[in-house]
Amino acid sequence: MNDGAVKTAGRVLDLFQGARLTPTQRRIAHSLVEHAAKAAYLSAAEVAELAGVSQPSVTRFAMALGYSGYPALRRELRALTADAPAEPAARNAMQRAVHAETEHLRRLAEQLHDPEDVRRAAALLTGSRPLPVLGLRAAAPLAAYFGYFAAKVFPGVRVLDGGGTSLLDRLDQARADGAGAMLAIVLPRYPRESVEAVREARAAGLSVVAITDSAVSPVAEHADVVLPAAVGTQLVFDLHTGPMAMAMVLLQAMCDAAPEPVQSRLEEFEATAARRHIFLA
Repeated sequence: MNDGAVKTAGRVLDLFQGARLTPTQRRIAHSLVEHAAKAAYLSAAEVAELAGVSQPSVTRFAMALGYSGYPALRRELRALTADAPAEPAARNAMQRAVHAETEHLRRLAEQLHDPEDVRRAAALLTGSRPLPVLGLRAAAPLAAYFGYFAAKVFPGVRVLDGGGTSLLDRLDQARADGAGAMLAIVLPRYPRESVEAVREARAAGLSVVAITDSAVSPVAEHADVVLPAAVGTQLVFDLHTGPMAMAMVLLQAMCDAAPEPVQSRLEEFEATAARRHIFLA
């Protein structure tokens, strides 16, 4: 996606924020966001084929958003597409990728104008001892990054970054040890094991906070709180600048909400690091 396409996709996504959508409707919404530039000129049948659903499902989706039918929704999509700004022609591919990330961060900043969801997520997670943090495949480095810093403040942080048969065992152990909530970081291409683990966590009584790329990602319907942050898709591999920023914002909110003094734990760590000469600066 170029900068203009990113902005168009973001505007289309805004149409669905806060809507209560069925799994089928989420597939339609995700397809419209992924193909925002051309979706505004497709028929209901073509959108249905793109999303792999029936044509009546597209009509019901439009009506669920408050439109009289798909033609009314398509007119709105065309207006959003027509208003999209043109992209400067002089930028090379690397510049376009970085500029797209700045647009993602700008939208994230606007989203945080109302930080209620982040605060609600923080309240759920700070009360969990232990605190499982799920992140498989591409999300594993971000889960480890979050877990590294969270463990300096909160005891019992457990990073779940490996799939296979032991994953659900580790979830069961966390629940048996008293966990009440889990942070799940689920990024494209949405590993099946991640979504299944979130389902199992909910079934076991855990509250789930999900950091994912959009409000219509496959994990959103299974989470108690969804914190969306767009992923960059212009390079060979995705850029996770937005999700990383969201993870650190969430950790800040958790520190703000912590019932125990955070500063004392940080000072204790710094004193230990200095005694052991862990860092050069």
